Amino acid sequence: MSAPNKSYDPVEVEALKPEMIDAARDEALAAIAAAPDLEALREIKAAHAGDRSPLALANREIGALPPQAKAEAGKRVGQARAAVGKAVKARQEELEAARDERVLVEEAVDVTLPYDRVPAGARHPLTTLSERIEDIFVAMGYEVAEGPEVEAEWFNFDALNIPPDHPARTEQDTFFVRAPAGGEPSVEGESSPLVLRTHTSPVQIRSLLEREPPVYVICPGRVFRTDELDATHTPVFTQVELLAIDEGLTMADLKGTLDHMVQSLFGEGMRTRLRPYHFPFTEPSAEMDMVCYVCHGASVGDPDRPCRTCSSEGWIELGGCGMVNPRVLTACGVDPERYSGFAFGFGIERMLMFRHNVEDMRDMVEGDVRFTRPFGMEI
Repeated sequence: MSAPNKSYDPVEVEALKPEMIDAARDEALAAIAAAPDLEALREIKAAHAGDRSPLALANREIGALPPQAKAEAGKRVGQARAAVGKAVKARQEELEAARDERVLVEEAVDVTLPYDRVPAGARHPLTTLSERIEDIFVAMGYEVAEGPEVEAEWFNFDALNIPPDHPARTEQDTFFVRAPAGGEPSVEGESSPLVLRTHTSPVQIRSLLEREPPVYVICPGRVFRTDELDATHTPVFTQVELLAIDEGLTMADLKGTLDHMVQSLFGEGMRTRLRPYHFPFTEPSAEMDMVCYVCHGASVGDPDRPCRTCSSEGWIELGGCGMVNPRVLTACGVDPERYSGFAFGFGIERMLMFRHNVEDMRDMVEGDVRFTRPFGMEI
């Protein structure tokens, strides 16, 4: 058995030669200093400070040295590895600081900009105005009634005392879904013509057929006319009608109801007037006007204070109204000797134009959110 080689010279171990240790250290330091980013630094650290790096392999050779040589070799390798580790840490801190500074610039957030790039939605103003009108009359004890938009001609015309030769019953004014067949038309039969309702008055007829008097209903909904779409007309528009049937109702009750409605919509001090007119379903009938909500009539006869809203007439036309024709009550099985009633109706689009100075009705139907959004999310 041979004795330990106490005269073993560590210089003869290639990996532990001082110049080899210094070269490995210098190569590692140069690579670390040249690392362009953190990803490259991780690769350089694995290559020069990892388990398979030259300095790590040299460190393994120390165990084969005699005791008197281990201390010097260990010190030399340890200092080199410490220098590499320190350089890696310093370079990592530099690269992380540069990355953070770059991120602050590239990913900067302008806190003065809107925090939410998705614009808030808005309810259509026709919907909110219709519901506001409904609330006014529900508070007065009325009931909201609805009906089909495709209606039998009997409900749309006959029950409302509109004669067969009336111009409104022609294709020039009415959309027919099913044309009249031969023979007498019936409400339920296959020969009954069907139309897109031209007003919400059929809902009043259905309400009288379904309810026992007294009846107080308000009937909002879409209606259809064969009009061209322009600034003041649309083939599909929204209408609201009111029907009140009870004992002893008079034109005075109608007038008071109209005054309350316009004051609720346009403010205190607003009033209405009635002008004689003719409608088949009311007798007597009237056109309903309200005092101009801009000049309140002050522009009449005063050339120095013209009003564009009412053309200096002092009044704005809203719609038609009157006492329910006894023939309509009879058609619905209501005794006209005992009961009387009043009704009125107007277009909500027209009311919206008055309330918010909308000049073109096409803006209401084209679906442009730039028109709808300013009205907000009123509930």
